[in-house]
Amino acid sequence: MAKAKDLVIVESPAKAKTIEKYLGTGYKVKASMGHVRDLPKSRMGVDLEHGFQPEYIPVKDKKELIDELKKDAKSAGTVYLATDPDREGEAISWHLKELLELPDEKARRVTFNEITNRVVNESIRQPRAIDQDLVDAQQARRILDRIVGYKLSPLLWKKVKTGLSAGRVQSVATRMVVDREEEIKAFVSQEYWLLDAALSRGDGSFVARYYGRDGKKQELKSREEVDAVIELTKNAPFTVDSVKRGEKQRSPAPPFITSTLQQEASRRLGMTPRRTMSIAQQLYEGVEISGRGSVGLITYMRTDSLRLSDEALAAAGRFIVARYGEAYYPGKPRRFKTKAGAQDAHEAIRPTDVELTPELVRKDLTQEQYRLYRLIWGRFTACQMANAVYDNVAVEVLSAGCSFRANYSELKFPGYTAVYEESRDEESDELANPLPSLSEGETLKLEKMTADQQFTQPPARYTEATLIRAMEEKGIGRPSTYAPTISTITAHDYVIKEGKYLRPTPLGEVVTGMMKEHFSDIVDLKFTNHMESELDEIESGKIRWQQVLEEFYKGFETEMGKAEQALDGVRLKVPDVESDEICEVCGRRMVVKKGRFGYFLACPGFPECTFTKPIVVEMPGKCPKCGGRILKRTSKKGYVFYACERGTDCGFITWDVPTKDYCPACGKTLFKRSGRGPLKSFCINEECTNFVPEEKRVYQKKTAGTKKTAAKKPAAKTAKTAAKTTKTTKKSTKAKE
Repeated sequence: MAKAKDLVIVESPAKAKTIEKYLGTGYKVKASMGHVRDLPKSRMGVDLEHGFQPEYIPVKDKKELIDELKKDAKSAGTVYLATDPDREGEAISWHLKELLELPDEKARRVTFNEITNRVVNESIRQPRAIDQDLVDAQQARRILDRIVGYKLSPLLWKKVKTGLSAGRVQSVATRMVVDREEEIKAFVSQEYWLLDAALSRGDGSFVARYYGRDGKKQELKSREEVDAVIELTKNAPFTVDSVKRGEKQRSPAPPFITSTLQQEASRRLGMTPRRTMSIAQQLYEGVEISGRGSVGLITYMRTDSLRLSDEALAAAGRFIVARYGEAYYPGKPRRFKTKAGAQDAHEAIRPTDVELTPELVRKDLTQEQYRLYRLIWGRFTACQMANAVYDNVAVEVLSAGCSFRANYSELKFPGYTAVYEESRDEESDELANPLPSLSEGETLKLEKMTADQQFTQPPARYTEATLIRAMEEKGIGRPSTYAPTISTITAHDYVIKEGKYLRPTPLGEVVTGMMKEHFSDIVDLKFTNHMESELDEIESGKIRWQQVLEEFYKGFETEMGKAEQALDGVRLKVPDVESDEICEVCGRRMVVKKGRFGYFLACPGFPECTFTKPIVVEMPGKCPKCGGRILKRTSKKGYVFYACERGTDCGFITWDVPTKDYCPACGKTLFKRSGRGPLKSFCINEECTNFVPEEKRVYQKKTAGTKKTAAKKPAAKTAKTAAKTTKTTKKSTKAKE
């Protein structure tokens, strides 16, 4: 009788396909598609009176999948639970074991820090039991968040607005954005002046900035102080007091962890944290590489550890020496210290094979996959390379006791910067042009003095990158929570994104104000940090998960009672955001409202005046039919399209995006397909020699390394939209026939 196949259960189908190929014919690999069991959505699902026992039920719409898994598990020899290597993954494995009714001896837990042939097979040979401490830590987090969400959210519905939500981490993140806005509003700008002296000698000139007087640093705070320095030095010689030359070395940044990857991808690539993690997940699970099949290109992407395996360090050293030369390798591996309090469950994020350079796999990756992989590969490779070396010159010039200073650095040896250099938020004060060759004691000629009035600036609003950095520094959340937290607070309109900056909405400010007044511990940064530490203690087996919940719930229940009593009969009003538009019926200034299909303008005189109008987003270019403005619209199903401002009087409507460019042949607006990546514009004027029929309008320019991909339009237009479809397509089809 043939031996029964062993069953391996992973979370995603992409991972299942890759792992099945690595394990061979003796194994069957199935995907659970994430969670198979969870708390019910319609009720609390936690017995608050009897030890916080959770009530888990099978996930809705997964009955067929669960039945398949039960059938496969029953006939399998061993069931390997290979969900993601983190708390949540451990909990999913435990839920699978319970739901599939697997005995301990049949259910074995395996984890893959990277999806490569070697690691997959090594892990299968070294299974373990489910770590109940990890499961309990995840259960505690889930129940804690359920209690906060299901107790606080109904209170917000009654006192502020229906459909709102509160959460242990999301409420703190919102508070951070609100607090920053309050700092900005309360900020009092202070005047200060920069004074630059343009100095010259025979073979060159340079600019030195005023530093201070009589060896002490002085900040110029008024025009009078500036004029005093100018007057003092007007007839005095400018003499080089000191010239300090030396080497300055800069070390590479450590490899990525989850937070730093999200920050750098935001700064360099313009990716949201959620998008970054989605693309990273694809790189981790496996991508089809020519000649190699499906390959997991990076290690697990949810980590707070800077640890790197000895094998990876050795491989990086060999690669650097072979590709760049001995001088680019520091002689021994660099090891980085993980910060205190980190879980340190996995390695830092790195390529699984440093030999798979971004250029080598570029043709097999999408544009986003390539850009993110290049970032990860470059950061890891650079972190094992030699320091960059700079020649540094610092000059101090004196005149009538006033000190002026200039610094210049020039790259002497690129070291790690040959591969990667970390982006920076702040600007450097170093000179862009080299200093002339100066000697101590020589006299310089003053060409001119330039005074520049400045004002101190308030702290900048958070970007997604800086908010993640702040959350990490304050211990708010964990690697797996940063991206979903930011997505949640923006989805609930507590925070909006203006350009790259996050700004609280009036709704976010009202909700945060209520939380700070009545639930100060929930939105207290130190309290939230303390809760994260207690979850770590559960994971390490030091305290029971029920004990943490009991201690939390005692205080929380008391706060809930006091808040409900204090807010009895109170309804908190969210201030309207006024627009510049005037109501066409009654003349009031219209306000911004949000409905089922997004934001719109409404008269504040409702219900006496019910006038509303859409928020107009004008696109570049002109309507190709009548020359009117092109407006951005959204269909009832949420699809974006573009139409002439004259509506049915003109009838022009398209899914394609108008550009600021015009056709060189006919002078009409060029369009491009919607989508990501480099997009080729085209002319839709069928009477033009450059006209491109719809079936030939491609999404991406055909460049080396760019995959030919066809983007999909929405499945169907709305009835109104369909009636307005552009006639050009029909005409071009008839002409072809």
